[in-house]
Amino acid sequence: MFSITVSSKGQIILPSEFRKKINIEKGAKLIVEIENNKIILTPVKREFFENLAGSLSSPKGKLLSSLISEKEKEKYL
Repeated sequence: MFSITVSSKGQIILPSEFRKKINIEKGAKLIVEIENNKIILTPVKREFFENLAGSLSSPKGKLLSSLISEKEKEKYL
């Protein structure tokens, strides 16, 4: 277990041991999620996009309309 510090800009440094273990290099992109009060960092790699393939299609084929509709629903939650 490691302890890290958050900078005044909200930045953190991942220990090199972690970066090497999952092959995170300079300029790598990460997805940040919060789940059950935990921060989850997931490297964005080719496999991530392959798993997403087809999951963004909307029922009527109009992604933008679907996204706007979903955003409107979120306002009332």
